[in-house]
Amino acid sequence: MSTKTTDFKIPMPWRYKRYVVFMFATLFTLALPWIQIDGNHFFLLSFDKLKLHLAFIQFDMQELYLMPFILMLVFLGVFGMTVLGGRVFCGWVCPQTVFRASYRDLIETKILGLRKRIKNKQIEPDMTKMENKIKKAIALVMAIVLAHLAAADFLWFFVPPEDFIPYAMDYSNHWALIGIWVGVALFLVYDIVFLQEDFCAYVCPYSRIQSVLYDDHTVMALYNTNRGGDIYDEEHNKNFTKQKDLQAFEPAAECTTCESCVTVCPTHIDIRKGLQLECINCLECVDACTTVMGKLGKPSLVTWSSEYEIIDQKGKTQYFRPKIIAYIVLLVGITVALGFMGSTKEHMLLNINKENRLFSDKRLPDGRVRVDNSYIFLLQNTENEKMKFFFDIIPPKGMEGKITIAKPTKAFTVVPGSKKKKIVTLRTTEVLVDDDRKNTIIPITIHAYALDKDGKKSERISVFRDSTFVFPKKSILLESK
Repeated sequence: MSTKTTDFKIPMPWRYKRYVVFMFATLFTLALPWIQIDGNHFFLLSFDKLKLHLAFIQFDMQELYLMPFILMLVFLGVFGMTVLGGRVFCGWVCPQTVFRASYRDLIETKILGLRKRIKNKQIEPDMTKMENKIKKAIALVMAIVLAHLAAADFLWFFVPPEDFIPYAMDYSNHWALIGIWVGVALFLVYDIVFLQEDFCAYVCPYSRIQSVLYDDHTVMALYNTNRGGDIYDEEHNKNFTKQKDLQAFEPAAECTTCESCVTVCPTHIDIRKGLQLECINCLECVDACTTVMGKLGKPSLVTWSSEYEIIDQKGKTQYFRPKIIAYIVLLVGITVALGFMGSTKEHMLLNINKENRLFSDKRLPDGRVRVDNSYIFLLQNTENEKMKFFFDIIPPKGMEGKITIAKPTKAFTVVPGSKKKKIVTLRTTEVLVDDDRKNTIIPITIHAYALDKDGKKSERISVFRDSTFVFPKKSILLESK
């Protein structure tokens, strides 16, 4: 086989592109908890203050009906990503992969030189040398520091930085938070330094469900047996270890059996066996084969493509197939539903309960009868500042102004996050209904609102609640004392 070099251009390695994604994802997740708009975070699930912040809007815990939509977006997004691009999430976005690549490629290899080359991940450092033991200890210390930073960043989505830092300094009163922080950090150290890629292969459940999601058009790292030749048989037993043996059996086979695609693999698999659950689509094998075959003036034998296009050679990969379109429709639908439900956020929560006694009545000196109905208002201020609240009564048509507020007589203050209980009395001295047989239940609407700094009604912080006003029958009015 000729090994004459041509002008074949070797593209930029996927590894460099992954590093860019890693850097962006790291900086994004570190910066996001610090970004606030009007005191609200992009995402914060605070069990401390019983608040949910979503897209810089604050919701009360009673509005956690939004969380299922968020979870559906996450899971459907990952599943759709898998159907389209295999385990691309694992190789490009997963925090475990980002941590592991940062520790192995940056700290151990580039900074400390503990590993000789990034392209050989199968040879572990010789730990019999004192120099390597010292480097390993330094790497471990750096990993511990970074793990605590990563654990803190994770907790900032539950305890915001403005609270987390004072809580951490006052550790004697927040030992549970400190314990969770240290526990998460220690797990990360164990995962990154000791468990390594075994987490992807044996612990992560995602690898077990990927095969259910794959189809013929799913894009993944694939070895082209049509060009390279069959290195393994159907039982995954290795047929050839040398190029000359392979070409004696398959003269057209292009694989050089250099095994660069094997030595570079972080999960220690041979991509030439075919689809394996350990593969995380990091595309390191694609880079390795691209370099080797590029020197021969040929395209890589390992590519990021689909079985439909590379193995079966039936045509081009169909990216926007019905299954993918269905995922897109679902994701758009859930996003729209989440946006709609989030836009209907109530800036105050109000629950109205009528007292057990239907009404009270009393005859006034001028002969009129005063009828009172009492209610218990349970109101909660979901804003970040103290607010003054009051309310209006909206009676049925024809009864305007005949039902008034007897108690309270002025606006009352409610502090953020707390619930305010108010006894409210509505009153009428008019004959609303003239019925000899029964008491009359009159539907009313209660409009509760906040007052702005000028003492005017706030159009934004306003809720309406349906309730009733009970007016007694005529015989009771006549007996009133």
